Amino acid sequence: MIGIFDSGIGGLTVVKALTEQLPGYDILYFGDTARTPYGTKSPETVTRYALRNAEFLLRKGAKLIIVACNTASSVATDQLTEKFDVPVFEVITPAAELSVKTSEKLRVGVIGTRATVNSGIYEKKIRAMNADAKVWSVPCPLIVSLVEEGWLRKPETRMIIKKYLHPLKVRQIDTLILGCTHYPVVKDIIQRKIGKRVKLIDSSVAVAGKVKGFLEENPGKEALLSQTGKSLFFVSDITAQFEHTSKNILRKKIRLEHVRI
Repeated sequence: MIGIFDSGIGGLTVVKALTEQLPGYDILYFGDTARTPYGTKSPETVTRYALRNAEFLLRKGAKLIIVACNTASSVATDQLTEKFDVPVFEVITPAAELSVKTSEKLRVGVIGTRATVNSGIYEKKIRAMNADAKVWSVPCPLIVSLVEEGWLRKPETRMIIKKYLHPLKVRQIDTLILGCTHYPVVKDIIQRKIGKRVKLIDSSVAVAGKVKGFLEENPGKEALLSQTGKSLFFVSDITAQFEHTSKNILRKKIRLEHVRI
């Protein structure tokens, strides 16, 4: 199975992208909804949660891990790859690579949690790929909470997103990385507020493409993954709002199982 974990509901955008690009593969998802958001917590705490989440997925049969959380990807990827003998994918590198390929003027904006922005990981990766690139990052801590609460069509959400994006509009970016897997849920609002000429990079779509390419190049690893079309969803806390928002993301009702890890 392909194991995916996130701090909450946002990682379901990765599930959606995977089922579109790799239909039929069995998926095992864990959303740490009891501890969300990760973006306000220390790197040490996020790393501890990430290791625990990965251990849970492996016990359940995962043969490949996707860290569907930008915050965890920015601080815990090295520890995960060192500890576990399975392929580990994070959402930052694929999005950075795609932004460099996409941006015509090499003027890239990044929005993410405070932890992701403070890590400077996107700037480091993008400039390592192209030293001429200019990168500006803006923390948008409220968007995760708005998505988790299901405030997807509220005027307050539109107002907050517009406020967050203003510094990037002033910089005249031509490409914007959605540096949190929660953000594609409100992608339409982000596109309207940043302007239609700015190309959006969806990290969930980027990592799904990365996994697909890896499996095509590594048939031995691909053979370990079951393909019965089964998907299992686990969360550390169940709320009615999570169930409602998950249906909006995946366009279907899913069965959530509550676990304590």
